[in-house]
Amino acid sequence: MLKILAVIPARGGSKGIPGKNIRHLGGIPLLAWSLDAARSADSIEEIIISTEDTEIAAVAASLGAEPLFLRPADLAADHTPTLPVLQHILERFADSGRNFDAICLLQPTSPFRPPGFVEAAIQKFLNSGADSLISVRKVPDEFNPHWIFEEGESGFLRLATGEDSIIPRRQELPPAYQRDGSVYLTKAEVIMEQNSLYGKKITWLENTSAIHVNLDLPSDWDEAERLLEKWNYGRMA
Repeated sequence: MLKILAVIPARGGSKGIPGKNIRHLGGIPLLAWSLDAARSADSIEEIIISTEDTEIAAVAASLGAEPLFLRPADLAADHTPTLPVLQHILERFADSGRNFDAICLLQPTSPFRPPGFVEAAIQKFLNSGADSLISVRKVPDEFNPHWIFEEGESGFLRLATGEDSIIPRRQELPPAYQRDGSVYLTKAEVIMEQNSLYGKKITWLENTSAIHVNLDLPSDWDEAERLLEKWNYGRMA
């Protein structure tokens, strides 16, 4: 069995939704939704909140998830990629003699995960032989890449997929998926040795839940609150 570390990234200084990681959604701090999801997965060995912000660290501690170390400030800038953050975490654990086989990244900005979804993702990942797994949602047919055009070198439109002819019927379209941000699983060796979050073999788990949101703007937060009220959706723990 692989040793899996759950990482919940919770940087301070959000500009789109100020203070979003500790702002209350459904009566609890936003990061608590991801913490609950991690705790519900039996295959996760340890959970770490990754933050450079002492206020976020204090809130995490009040939830029983005190960060083992703060993230360096240079890994907490507005445009810092996720990859070096995860590499830093794995290096810090390795320095203390602890190694993990994979990371399960749970972004607070995608708080609504169906019960059992994280564990289901882990089990598919473990049985797949893949370098990584991403959670996805099906792309609506009207946005299927086989029906998407781009401008070609000649100035005329061409199919973005490079095909010569258009698939005429919706029923003939192959399914297409987009990342939904709920779960990312990656082997540690892929992160450290291939310098990648995905590697070469990516598997997926489809999220078909009716309640889903990605929190980037204040309007997204309003939508999250609307969905909570509409579906009477509550925390898992």
